[in-house]
Amino acid sequence: MRLNFSPENEAFRAQAAAWLHAQMSGPFKHLQGLRNHTQDIPARREWESALGQARWSAIGWPEAFGGRGATLPEQVIFAEEYARAKAPTRIGHIGVELVGPTLLAHGTTAQKNQFLPRIAQGQDIWAQGYSEPNAGSDLANVSTRAELKNGNWVLNGQKIWTSMGHFADWSFVLARATPGSRGREGLVFLLVPMRQAGITIRPIRQITGESEFNEVFFDNANTPDSNIVGAPGQGWKIAMDLLAFERGVSTLGQQMDFRNELDELIAIARANGASKNPLIRQRLAAAHAGLKIMRYNALAMLSDTGNLAGPEALTYKLYWSNWHRNLGELAMDIIGPAAEIGAPPYHFPPLPNMFLNSRAETIYAGTNEIQRNIIAERALGLPREVRGI
Repeated sequence: MRLNFSPENEAFRAQAAAWLHAQMSGPFKHLQGLRNHTQDIPARREWESALGQARWSAIGWPEAFGGRGATLPEQVIFAEEYARAKAPTRIGHIGVELVGPTLLAHGTTAQKNQFLPRIAQGQDIWAQGYSEPNAGSDLANVSTRAELKNGNWVLNGQKIWTSMGHFADWSFVLARATPGSRGREGLVFLLVPMRQAGITIRPIRQITGESEFNEVFFDNANTPDSNIVGAPGQGWKIAMDLLAFERGVSTLGQQMDFRNELDELIAIARANGASKNPLIRQRLAAAHAGLKIMRYNALAMLSDTGNLAGPEALTYKLYWSNWHRNLGELAMDIIGPAAEIGAPPYHFPPLPNMFLNSRAETIYAGTNEIQRNIIAERALGLPREVRGI
């Protein structure tokens, strides 16, 4: 795919860049460069609200729901300029990039009117209720129960690794609605308010010292029947369609963040002399080439001939997570012993912190092993199992 930006596109870029620069050099300067979901949450909510009020939060959505109806080139431009401005990682991204597109595709009119404007305006932050202690990459093994009683779905069970669950307003939950069902059958996709007596949240401390992830316990938690997306038994299809949206335009913004990290690493290598090592130079060159490949793959996903469930999308997560893990290891080698020193209370500089976080990236959202199975089955058409060997 070739994105040939028109003069109108470039005018849009200038408008977006100017607005972002004004915010990052002005009222939200203290948030610039934040790459986690744990620091300064009240100010991060204000940032989400500012994005929404200026209609930059969900620019690809229809104007009726708080978006701009932006074209694909405009969405690409904004994602790149957002990362170039080193604006903070979005705490509203699950709502904007996952819940919103899913409701636009599968939601009722009432659900769209209720949830989409509040997401676009930064009023509601969302979490993802997928993984369980016995259902991580094997998501179809979920056992959280959902029972319809008197017009309400009653939830009992446990979710784990729930990003931002400790301050989210809502969560989408994949649960088992048909007793005795197994695998992909009998599942339901529900929109659940997080602030209720039937939900207990326990933060999980990570190796970085932060607690972005959480355990979430449902003990007769409730959500109205009107908050089911699709029909009972369609939960798996809705859940998989949602994950496809994760490979959308935001991937190009992610790559700009990677570019920023690589540029910072190159600057450090030049400053401390590590760039004189030919093996370090070779690894930096390989990282640069890998990032270029990543961009071309993302453009193929977003092209008219590509789609978010095609081979490019199936390979993308496997590729970027391995690339980023390798970049983290390269960062530690370039920085040297100083990378192992954290300031109280157990905080590390951005690049060592990136290294620590990258260890999980080949596991969450589908482990490498699961991703390879998916590529083999869906992209290559290989049989699920081979008998008689």
